[in-house]
Amino acid sequence: MNKEEYEKHKPFAGEKKPSMLRRRIGHDYESRRMYLITMTVEGRRPLLGRLVGRSDAEKGSGDEPHVELSELGKAVRERWYATESIYPEIKVIALQIMPDHLHGILFVRERMAQHLGKVIKGFKTGCNKAYRELVLGMPSVETATRLQQSQPTSFQQWAVNYAATSLQQSSMPSPQGNPKDGEIHGFLFSRGYNDHILSGDGELQRWIDYLHTNPLRLLMKRDHPNLFRVRFGVSIAGQNYAAIGNQFLLSAPQKMQVQCSRRLTDAEIQEKVAFFLAEARKGAVLVSPAISKGEQAVMRAALDAHLPLIFLTPWGFNAFSKPGHQYFDACAEGRFLILAPWEHQNQRIPLTREMCLTLNGMTKSICEK
Repeated sequence: MNKEEYEKHKPFAGEKKPSMLRRRIGHDYESRRMYLITMTVEGRRPLLGRLVGRSDAEKGSGDEPHVELSELGKAVRERWYATESIYPEIKVIALQIMPDHLHGILFVRERMAQHLGKVIKGFKTGCNKAYRELVLGMPSVETATRLQQSQPTSFQQWAVNYAATSLQQSSMPSPQGNPKDGEIHGFLFSRGYNDHILSGDGELQRWIDYLHTNPLRLLMKRDHPNLFRVRFGVSIAGQNYAAIGNQFLLSAPQKMQVQCSRRLTDAEIQEKVAFFLAEARKGAVLVSPAISKGEQAVMRAALDAHLPLIFLTPWGFNAFSKPGHQYFDACAEGRFLILAPWEHQNQRIPLTREMCLTLNGMTKSICEK
């Protein structure tokens, strides 16, 4: 949907709810661009493989975290890479299959005749076919037709078995404890997909690194669940936050607000960095929304020096949120806490002066608590 169509339908759409599955309004999904695509298995069932290895294993060793693909996972991988042969305008850059979801990078090298969504839909259709055959025991239409014509008795027996399988599937609880319709309808993936559109220098390499380290991060989350679980309704000095990370940092006897003027020169920023790092090494926990250039420099330096830090983010969390790639190790080591005072929004809006002042006020309250 382009911008004009969106504005035309907007008055009838009702309240806009946050969603990671919504396409970017006004973006041309047939044009030459690069995308990071994410899809989840219906019900988040670990059907695509199993995670093996150790989170503390050396890189390149046999115990390095990785996913051993199931037969279904192998079929999904085959269909993902087959995208190039079906759509010659597309090049597959990377793929990381996890037990209950996948991440893949696609490069649309030249303008396509169809929307990217149709490409994803075709991929899902192929995966659904493999799911029905390999997991539900339901043969393809072609196989079923042959069975019905040549061996009607066998076909009838298969129909009975499939009905029993469907009944069993319908009683399987989802991770939330409620059965999901998609679990008995033969669909492997949940509705929709999430896409990120490449927009800056170095972003592609960050995507590739993110995919490669996905198994490691999942094992680290399993080893340290309390440090990666989103907690809602964390009350601090009368303000409610969503939090990820080590909440014990809030109990530190000395917390120091990092606030730097936007007018600081590069030399003055380096002086600030040296000052705050020295205080952190003495035991202070630095607290910052990292708004200005100087505050961001202090935050990066503290992370690099493995010093404790509390970060206030203006972007809220949902139940599946997790720390960004650059914050993951710090969370795992218990030296990082992310606080989000506002609700999750799918589209990031520019920070206003009022929002910045509010974040600074919250930071001050946390330090004085």
